[in-house]
Order: sequence, then structure tokens, then C-alpha cells
Amino acid sequence: MISSLTAEGLACARGDRVLFEGLSFRLERGRALALEGANGAGKTSLLRLIAGFLAPKSGHLLLVTDQGESDDGEERGKHIGWLGHQDGLKPQLTVREQLSFFAALYRGQADCDAALDEVGLARQKHFPCRFLSAGQKRRLALARLMLSRRPLWLLDEPLAALDGEGEALVRRLMTRHCESGGLLVAATHAPLGVPAIRL
Repeated sequence: MISSLTAEGLACARGDRVLFEGLSFRLERGRALALEGANGAGKTSLLRLIAGFLAPKSGHLLLVTDQGESDDGEERGKHIGWLGHQDGLKPQLTVREQLSFFAALYRGQADCDAALDEVGLARQKHFPCRFLSAGQKRRLALARLMLSRRPLWLLDEPLAALDGEGEALVRRLMTRHCESGGLLVAATHAPLGVPAIRL
């Protein structure tokens, strides 16, 4: 279980451009952090830094778990559930096959049918993913995130491509994740609907 995620003096550069510098925050178990700002401000880049996809120009990230402290990006990645812009779906697989693949990848005991029911895709479970709408693909990505059972969720525009019912679903899942002791960092242009620290 994660106790906290702390950033100290983070700076991020893409090429010659510094997106941000001197960024510090501390996120405790059960809390959410909302990253707000204009396009190009570095919200997605910060998520990628936390995930370990990018190295910071300066500063560091410290993850505290029951097993101790680590500032290693690869180690941090073992605790992260990612929801990005790309759906990462294989178009030829059915919805159920897709989710079963990820459940096996995460090596957890997962009830794929229950997850599909919760995100409103139970009736589409035998559809090839290529026939899903953008909103349905987003719902499938949410089911995959739930099955990951990772304590630190990184969400890039989690409400994108969703209707009102889908947005309510995301807010419900985020609330449940935080109430169960998880941590959440979301880049967003819309209010998250959960109590959150804002950067």
C-alpha cells in the first residue's frame, strides 16, 4: 500500500523548452491531485514523469510504501494504473477478450464480466473492439484500470469522450478509489467531482 507520493523541485524539459520547474507537492493516501492549466502547460508531461516514462530535468519524486521509500521510476511504475489518450486496444479482439488479456497481464484475480457490467459494456462484451465508439473505448479503458488494482491512478483527461452518464461513472470510480486508500493524479480541464488538491 502507498502512504504518500512527494515531488520536490521538479523540472521538466521537452527539447530546449522548459515546461515547468520548481514544482513540489505531497499527496497522501486517499487523496486526489487535479492538474489544471492550458494546453501545453505540461500536465501530461508531469503524469509521464510520475509514471517513469520521462526523467525529470531536476528534482525528484519519492514514493513511500509499506515496503519503504523509493525514488526509482521503474519501481514506481509497479504501483501505477494509467489512463491516457490512447486506448491501447487490439481492434480484432472482442471487448471480453481484451479485458481478459489485461487481467492476465496484471496477474490478479479479476471478474471481467462484473467490471464490464459496472462500466456499462456487458451487452457489448462479444463485439470486436473496432466497432466501439470513442466513449465505449473509454469505458473499456476504465474497466482495465479497475482490474489493474494499482493504488496510484494517473489519469489524462479522464472525462474525455464521455457523455453525462459516463462522466458520472468516472467520478464514482475515482471517489471509490480514493475512499479505499488509493491515490489519484488527474490532468483535467473539467472539475473532477472529487475533493482534490489543485496545481
